Amino acid sequence: MKADCVLLATLIAVVAADFYSSKYDSFDVQPLLENDRILLSYTKCFLDEGPCTPDAKDFKKVIPEALETTCGKCSPKQKQLIRMVVKAVIERHPEAWQQLSDKFDKDRKFKDSFDKFLAEED
Repeated sequence: MKADCVLLATLIAVVAADFYSSKYDSFDVQPLLENDRILLSYTKCFLDEGPCTPDAKDFKKVIPEALETTCGKCSPKQKQLIRMVVKAVIERHPEAWQQLSDKFDKDRKFKDSFDKFLAEED
């Protein structure tokens, strides 16, 4: 019985390590979606052109891996939030999206897979 509990705890730890922290699953994206100033402040942080909030710093750290794996470690809720924010940037600030693409995917290796990711329904 004790061995079963240890095995279960180990399995849970390994599975949990395969996803990003759930800390931001309840992140309120509405202020970003409703306020261009806030949305652009996040993009400036990601581009190293402005200060970063603690949240933005955390997001910035995972951008390269999330892009490379097409958000492979994202929870369903995180995928939904990312799609909402990225679509807002693309629609309202295409020049900022171009700069982000140039920075994080200069050779456009991940463009097709990320475009498919954005097109998926939540």
